[in-house]
Amino acid sequence: MIIIPAIDLKDGQCVRLRQGLMDDTTVFSDNPAQMAARWVEQGAKRLHLVDLNGAFEGKPINAASVTEITKAFPNLPVQIG
Repeated sequence: MIIIPAIDLKDGQCVRLRQGLMDDTTVFSDNPAQMAARWVEQGAKRLHLVDLNGAFEGKPINAASVTEITKAFPNLPVQIG
């Protein structure tokens, strides 16, 4: 089994939505690249990134955070959703 950590991005922060509500979030970090680094340090071999703003607005919003992560870890496979 392969476990793929996910980082949900909203307004440039790492969050979790409560019951899928954009107005009800728990913020875990304001530094997505640092959160990615923590997963890599824990042994993650790939990441799943979710642009929540983009999902709700229909266009990429957190591209800067995604780019920062992919530049910091160029050999790490990343799935973006």
